[in-house]
Amino acid sequence: MSLTDTHCHLDFEKFDVDRHEVLDRARVAGLTRILIPGLDLASSLRAVKLAGSNPMLYAAVGFHPTDALQWREDSLPRLETLCKNEKVVAIGETGLDYYWDSAPRDVQQRALIEQLNLAARVNLPVVIHLREAADAEAGDCATDLLKILEQWVTRLRVDANPLAERPGVLHSFSGTRQIADQALNLGFYIGITGPVTYKNAEAKRRVVAALPLVKILIETDAPFLAPVPRRGKRNEPAFVGYIADKIGEIQKIDPQEVARITSANAARLFCWGGGV
Repeated sequence: MSLTDTHCHLDFEKFDVDRHEVLDRARVAGLTRILIPGLDLASSLRAVKLAGSNPMLYAAVGFHPTDALQWREDSLPRLETLCKNEKVVAIGETGLDYYWDSAPRDVQQRALIEQLNLAARVNLPVVIHLREAADAEAGDCATDLLKILEQWVTRLRVDANPLAERPGVLHSFSGTRQIADQALNLGFYIGITGPVTYKNAEAKRRVVAALPLVKILIETDAPFLAPVPRRGKRNEPAFVGYIADKIGEIQKIDPQEVARITSANAARLFCWGGGV
């Protein structure tokens, strides 16, 4: 089985003690590609450095919406410089977060728009974070985000930018089917994480059942959101197979086919080729 983990915070301190062993377990579990997203400039630099240390690792560079207050005048050119590295395949993790409210909404939106404009210039897809106030399934956050993304994709299409065919992924999606359909209509992929395996996640499973498999990516979001039966433990890329198994169960497809198709989806979005 060939798997990919398209969102893993492998640079976090929680992996400092056994990072090499984590990667060994990932390889044994069948993983061929892991994407490490940046959350700010420092973590983006760490992601790029880690990606250069192992052929299975790739990086995204960007500012998370909860870190939007760290956005400075020199942030954009410094991210653009990082994009010249061949292991950088995406911009992110960026987006909007109205749950923590750690940065004003207009500040989050400005940082997002600047990163979207950067993505268009360097022809790299975006990794998008979306979290509503009170963890609702829908609300102002999705409304504001989709408006910004629609305007951006429309410009890509008008400019005949090839990125319009692969604009990005809505990471760790927890919204409604309507929000998913709007994102799909804009060309986005939908990232599925461990909570789809949780006992109380029937609404998530209904959304996954309605998604076309050719638009799904599998993510751990490690060290967070470990799937059943590892829930409550530190998550790691080797656990991505549990998510593939659950998607196969939901869509009544062999998990090996889920792994094959979602890995092909990731390769199509991030242009990182086949296995290592």
